[in-house]
Amino acid sequence: MARIFDNIDNDLLTTLRATMQVSHRSDFCVGYLNLRGWQAIDDLVAPWNPGIGQICRVLVGMQRPPYEDIRELYRQADKDGLIDNATASRLKTQFAAHLREQITLGIPTGQDEAGLRRFARQLRAGQVVVKLFLPYPLHAKLYLLFRDDINNPITGFVGSSNLTLSGLSGNGELNVDVLDHMGTEKLSKWFDARWADRWALDVSLELATIIETSWAREEPIPPHHIYLNIAYHLSTEARAGLTQFRLPARFEQELFEFQKSAVKIAARHLHRRGGVMIGDVVGLGKTMMATALARMFEDDLGYETLIICPKNLEPMWERYRTEYGLRGMVLPVSQVTKKLPPLKRYRLVLIDESHNLRNREGRRYKAIAEYIKSCDAKVILLTATPYNKSKADLSAQLRLFIDEKANIGIRPEHHMRKFQISEAEFERKHQCRVNSILAIEKSDEFDDWRELIRLYMVRRTRSFIIQHYTETDKNGRRYIAGQDGEKRYFPVRKPVSLGFTVDDADPADRYARLYSKAVVDQINALHVPRYGLGLFVEPTAEKSATPSERKTIENLGRAGKRLMGFCRTNLFKRLESNGYSFLQSIDRHILRNKIYLYAIENGLDLPVGVLDAGLLDLERVDEDADGVEGDPEDQLDGMIEVAAEADGMLESMARAKAVYEQYHKQYKSRFKWIRPSLFKPSLAEHLAEDTQSLSELLQTQGQWDPAHDQKLLALRKLITQTHAKDKVLVFTQFADTARYLGKEIRQAGATHVEVATGASADPYALACRFSPKSNNKTVTKADEVRVLICTDVLSEGQNLQDSNVVVNFDLPWAIIRLIQRAGRVDRIGQRAEEIFCYSFLPADGVEALIQLRARIRQRLKENAEVVGTDEEFFDDEQQEEANTLRNLYTEQSGVLDDNDDEVDLASYAWQIWKQATQDDPDLARAVESLPPVVYSAKAFTLDEARFPLLGDDATKGGALVYVKSPEGNDHLAWVGTNGKVVTESQFAVLRAAECARDTPAMPRLENHHDLVANGLHLATAQDKAVGGGLGRPSSPRRRAYERLKFYADEQAKTLFKDDELERAINDIHERPLLETSGDLLNRLMRSGVNEEELAGAVKSLREEGRLTYAEDDATLREPRVVCSMSLIAQ
Repeated sequence: MARIFDNIDNDLLTTLRATMQVSHRSDFCVGYLNLRGWQAIDDLVAPWNPGIGQICRVLVGMQRPPYEDIRELYRQADKDGLIDNATASRLKTQFAAHLREQITLGIPTGQDEAGLRRFARQLRAGQVVVKLFLPYPLHAKLYLLFRDDINNPITGFVGSSNLTLSGLSGNGELNVDVLDHMGTEKLSKWFDARWADRWALDVSLELATIIETSWAREEPIPPHHIYLNIAYHLSTEARAGLTQFRLPARFEQELFEFQKSAVKIAARHLHRRGGVMIGDVVGLGKTMMATALARMFEDDLGYETLIICPKNLEPMWERYRTEYGLRGMVLPVSQVTKKLPPLKRYRLVLIDESHNLRNREGRRYKAIAEYIKSCDAKVILLTATPYNKSKADLSAQLRLFIDEKANIGIRPEHHMRKFQISEAEFERKHQCRVNSILAIEKSDEFDDWRELIRLYMVRRTRSFIIQHYTETDKNGRRYIAGQDGEKRYFPVRKPVSLGFTVDDADPADRYARLYSKAVVDQINALHVPRYGLGLFVEPTAEKSATPSERKTIENLGRAGKRLMGFCRTNLFKRLESNGYSFLQSIDRHILRNKIYLYAIENGLDLPVGVLDAGLLDLERVDEDADGVEGDPEDQLDGMIEVAAEADGMLESMARAKAVYEQYHKQYKSRFKWIRPSLFKPSLAEHLAEDTQSLSELLQTQGQWDPAHDQKLLALRKLITQTHAKDKVLVFTQFADTARYLGKEIRQAGATHVEVATGASADPYALACRFSPKSNNKTVTKADEVRVLICTDVLSEGQNLQDSNVVVNFDLPWAIIRLIQRAGRVDRIGQRAEEIFCYSFLPADGVEALIQLRARIRQRLKENAEVVGTDEEFFDDEQQEEANTLRNLYTEQSGVLDDNDDEVDLASYAWQIWKQATQDDPDLARAVESLPPVVYSAKAFTLDEARFPLLGDDATKGGALVYVKSPEGNDHLAWVGTNGKVVTESQFAVLRAAECARDTPAMPRLENHHDLVANGLHLATAQDKAVGGGLGRPSSPRRRAYERLKFYADEQAKTLFKDDELERAINDIHERPLLETSGDLLNRLMRSGVNEEELAGAVKSLREEGRLTYAEDDATLREPRVVCSMSLIAQ
């Protein structure tokens, strides 16, 4: 009586092993071969000697995999009942590909690795021979075992179990043993007939090769290959852009290689996501890159381009538009509120210096955002400073074209994991979608922001370009060569400290008196009521206000303490900059206070200025800082320089009266006018108190004498002696200071001196006269400028590299401005070997300046006043700025250089890949052909400067794990030796993997595969948490499902319920899309098809069997390990 083996009461594996122990050869016929499953019996085959016929023959009948292409090959063969060599070769190749993929499924283990290696050795030794049976699909499961026994020479097992661990012992199966002689002889002959068939192909050596080239190979993989493999996969976005887009011929000739790469990568972002930020640091040619990108889209899609830029850059952009044939117009940002609403539709909007649009409450910001939305325009943003003190600066710019409710395909995962909150909890707490840009704004984790940067920004630094794109001449200088063969060098930025005396013990020292605690306290004690009028509105009187007055009051209320903080900060900056500028500002405040007091005393309407928070969206205080005529302080007051011509009057109230009359008559339209009776009496009281305090301050300080201005004297010496024959570029934050310096330097005998401020008729023309070569201008010697004194109106977007001397007469509170200023002369085409960056600092040490700023910040904090975004002070940032000031004082090299951590990940990874493989195609092929799950190991010592704040676990090494989800999402993790995650920063993991080409491979950590399993589990959990079974929000599967589910639900409410569509939607929900259907649906949805057209495509794919994976194939679509690397702590 035959025994039954169902793996419930009796498992087949136990009996099969017991029989093999007393056998000397075996024949197996199975429908499916699992390479990992072989280890269940491989130890019993190990002693066999193939030389005397002791072998295990395995005939695989191709029951699996049920891929459509293999089935189609069978169907083609069945038409005439024949199979040819080409068909057999294709089937054999498909079988090998399936086995190669099979090894990569699931979680790798040390046991699997050892078992696969044993199987490969047995195949090579001939102990196991595997044939692939091709004439027809063979589903039989037969196990025959031969032994030297007259009574029972052959034992057979027939049934349903495949040669897998689950088939032999886990799944519910039905098998019986066959022991009678006649039955076993017939089974043996049946097997031999198929084994000898012409189309039973020996694949033993191919299987051995598959294992020997898989992750389970015995030959170690160089760590450098794993490093490049990570870079290769992370650079997918960059590589796609580089291959999909072509530059117009002219730009192929004129752009450098690093610029071409940026344009093509940016083109992919712009095409896929509707907007891109080109955020390369200063001096790398963003204007040319943006022009090339705009021209690409004009040529390919027939777009026209609207260029929005600061007013002072308008002439430059007009030149670029004309020279490179851009279709469209240039619009100064100062005119957007008036000209954008009625403007015709432009499909492409290019915004230069977009960081000036960081305040979403500003009128200009709103005007631009509304125009972009109404035109459904694609957007190119240009800025060297995408974020300053806050990452919210970045999101504000991106929100010009990203709807706050839009699904951007990422979520703040690091933030959510840090606080251990689920998707539902996050949305409940923050009242926004977890996959929106609003959600990213809730995170303080830079790795979350890196994900946003990865999607929308191309950013490279100067040091990154020098490292990856330059060559070295015989003198060791780095240069980049253009198509013309000319070498463009990258000079060294040399910080130089210019000292001026600050002697607290000397009563005559003007700067010591200005920097004193008493002056700081005096300014801090000011009420500055004109900047906080909303706080003085009388509630009772407000009821009688006209509609116009009510609107003005509402605006005043919104301004609140923000403008008061701005006013105070502006005074402090002027105090630090220059005594002349500070005292002049004090005088203006006194005058404007008295204008208000005059109006109140005489019952006249008060002139109210712009009071627009958008004006505070600046890093500097300057005339025309972002295209507005007049100082922002003046703009907020609504007051202008020319209106103060009555300052010759001796009696100050008479002067106030004269100016008020000018305002009311000649400049009435510049102001909003409001009755003083709407305000509390305390307004006049506070105005009077401030006026008295400021008058006393003026009297105490006395007249400013340039002959005793130590900073001015040092600057004069620098210009007339140290760099007497050089072009000198002097920066200051204030137009008052610039005009003062210009006047005094000319009086000292210097010639060809000009001053550029926002009030200048044409700052760009002055820049061209100062630096004609770099701007391709012809200027006579008489008109050429040698000394250009300017505000930060020229610190952005200008080419001034005819000079190599930059002077910071005052230091901006946003230190990044120093780098921007240096970038005016440190640009491509600079011929000097060194850039001299002078900064004025107290001669006896920088601590006086640091203490001054500390006192000012403390006072601002005490007042709880909010100021501009670059003035939001935090203790760690204050310390960072203090260190920068100390480094400037000590002239430390590198203090004005940028940080490579700011490079976008795709560009960084692409450059690693390109640099390693561009001259080594064999290396490229070797890395590209690496199978999934491969690993290596290298020695590792933690560099805390490169990996700060990772904790003690990082010092012990661990495993770097790279997992890719079925939807193509990258998950990288550094798993510590204790199994805990060190970091999931892709940038950090890539850097930790970095190694030289000759780095030796070391034995892996004993628990390496366990650590990889941890990384895989983490990726799987994240994928499910982010997108559930449908994948991430950006995946075509989820997008198609969400669109069609809503469409089907709406259809169900009518007479046209579509059952076939319901079944297709259910398939999408239950099983992953096939790659081909995912690509097709993605293309359709990007092209803008409606729901009806999308439904038709899905139903058609389902009918053809091309929509989703079959149910038994769905397990193949789990997250998979790309590669991993053990870090062996030294």
